[in-house]
Amino acid sequence: MTTTLKKPQRSARKPKGDGHMRRGEILQAAERIFLAEGYQGATIRKIADEVGVSSTALYMHFRDKDEILLEICDSAIQLLLKQNSEISARPIDAVARVRLMLDAYITFALENSNAYRLVFCAEGGMVSEDKQTATEALGDLCYDKFVGAVREIGASGRLRTGTVESAAQAMWAACHGLVALLLTKPNFHWAPTSELRGVLLDGLFYGLVTD
Repeated sequence: MTTTLKKPQRSARKPKGDGHMRRGEILQAAERIFLAEGYQGATIRKIADEVGVSSTALYMHFRDKDEILLEICDSAIQLLLKQNSEISARPIDAVARVRLMLDAYITFALENSNAYRLVFCAEGGMVSEDKQTATEALGDLCYDKFVGAVREIGASGRLRTGTVESAAQAMWAACHGLVALLLTKPNFHWAPTSELRGVLLDGLFYGLVTD
């Protein structure tokens, strides 16, 4: 008896919907695929199939996958910039302000893990240099807000060691290291996250800042 093989069914196509909502679906699907497949493996067709639209429909929202990746990165950095700008404007002690920034950075990373990993953990060279310019400028603004607060600590003579730049970079690197390990090694027997971040921040400030 001859068996007729059926063609695999493609993802059901979705009806046309609100453009803003569909754009958000595309970005969310692209985040997942970029992380799972890498930049080269994340094709427009895979992203479109994940959302349930045709490749042609996806091109109505984005020119190419570079533009999708950059929008994901831009959105993440815009959130960080807004967060740092709000904290840096608070009329509080500079040390308290820097600690709030670092704590908020950790919270942001853990609550926006996909975007964070794309922005801060993915390999460089994913998109052309000219397309990265705007995103890098946003990142610089975000970092400048943070360094500005650390500079106030330095100006008051309270840095125990290093320069403003080296102290700021060491703080950022330490927080990034904790977040990156939590995100990439979720099965390790970690202490409670709230305890880890508290110990990390206490250690940084006791080691770098005088009373």
